[in-house]
Amino acid sequence: MISRLEHYIDGAWTPSEGASILVHSARTGEVTAEVSAGTAAEAALAVEAARRALPSWTATPTKERARILHAIADGIRSRADEIVALVAEEIGTVEGTARAMQVGAAAFAFDDAADRSGELDVVHELGNSSIVTQPIGVVAAITPWNFPLYQAALKVAPALAVGCTVVLKPSEVAGLTGLVLGDIVHEAGLPAGVVNIVSGLGPEIGEALVTHPDVDAVTFTGSDRAGARVAALAGGSIKPVALELGGKSAHLVLDDSDLDSAVAYSIGSAFGNNGQVCAALSRLVVPRALLPRVEQLAVEKAAAFTIGDPLVEGTRIGPLTSAAQRDRLAEILRTAVAEGSRLVLGGPDAEVAAPPGMDGGYWATPTIFSDVAPGAYIAQEEAFGPVLAIIPFDGGDDEGVRIVNGTRYGLNAAVWSADADRAERVALQLHASTVYINAGAFNPAAPFGGTKGSGFGRERGSWGLHEFVQTKSLQR
Repeated sequence: MISRLEHYIDGAWTPSEGASILVHSARTGEVTAEVSAGTAAEAALAVEAARRALPSWTATPTKERARILHAIADGIRSRADEIVALVAEEIGTVEGTARAMQVGAAAFAFDDAADRSGELDVVHELGNSSIVTQPIGVVAAITPWNFPLYQAALKVAPALAVGCTVVLKPSEVAGLTGLVLGDIVHEAGLPAGVVNIVSGLGPEIGEALVTHPDVDAVTFTGSDRAGARVAALAGGSIKPVALELGGKSAHLVLDDSDLDSAVAYSIGSAFGNNGQVCAALSRLVVPRALLPRVEQLAVEKAAAFTIGDPLVEGTRIGPLTSAAQRDRLAEILRTAVAEGSRLVLGGPDAEVAAPPGMDGGYWATPTIFSDVAPGAYIAQEEAFGPVLAIIPFDGGDDEGVRIVNGTRYGLNAAVWSADADRAERVALQLHASTVYINAGAFNPAAPFGGTKGSGFGRERGSWGLHEFVQTKSLQR
């Protein structure tokens, strides 16, 4: 068993005085590691270190900060195999997805922030005013378990690029992956105190960071319930907050679409990372006349998503991250059946053949529902598993748009049409910060964030940098 009962504070690994948290393998269910359940006092030590390091890091030339960020990106790539193995054990991510997102996209976030860091050095002249930006200060970054290294990179990289210092609290569910970042920043030569990592539980460490008077800003990714708590606590001391929360994202397929391609895209998004994605297109909204063909195609495409060991090449779906997540998903599926949604594939009682020697893992079978009512629970709430809800509609594009927009969330969306102008008109009406048109390519530098109940603030690219600066005008 791996034991990492420590925090990364002020440039050194510091033994924790807190209790331990057991880390279970998603693949086998066995205890494979333990990380620290840190204390509020240890979180305060991390904040103090970040505060001490702030003046010198802010004064560090932009080019030097960029050099170190590029070194961190190189460090992530050099540990690719280790990172892939860790996320397979901790959260069940399959090898291909882990290499693309937890290694490739995470490293890109540091490289991109480094390359863009000079953008905010520009002074804008406005009449008798000079408009400048300055780092906001000490940032508390709280990240989720489903993309542990990538989400940390999206917060830490831009904050460092503009001259902020950071205290990171990774999810204890993927605690080992979060701590690997400490090893990487240390080896990259980041000055002591610029990044600090404190392991522990949200109610203890997260709340201690959010309410600490020397924390100047908070960035959080997680559930909408936890996000509301973070916002309320930060509001008590008037701290700026960026929140990237849940989603119940939809793919609207119009009546002139290439159904084969559109349905394949829906299945790929809904089942990606074993369905454990806040931005998953887990609703497929289609004209009722196309429903029989869409159902047939959905079952055909789902057949390619084989369940297996996430570390074996060719596996498309691995286990869920925990027993609690598996049990929650089963209850959601039972609710969907009870509400009248029609099972097309899988379901709460479907047998799952676990890979040899992994019977204790947290496996779930891909599931597809059809004839789902727009207001059904499965159409309104995140399942966080490999589940697709097909929702038919009888009217024109406006009704499809109304269904897509008919949740409290507004994170991600997609539209498909043979008419590019029609697709773009519809895309502009969808309540989401990101809309994919006819399977448009993922752009890791484009802004990403929430609307409505999915939060506020933006990550990635130039927009991510702006979350960590304040604007000042110098009047002459």
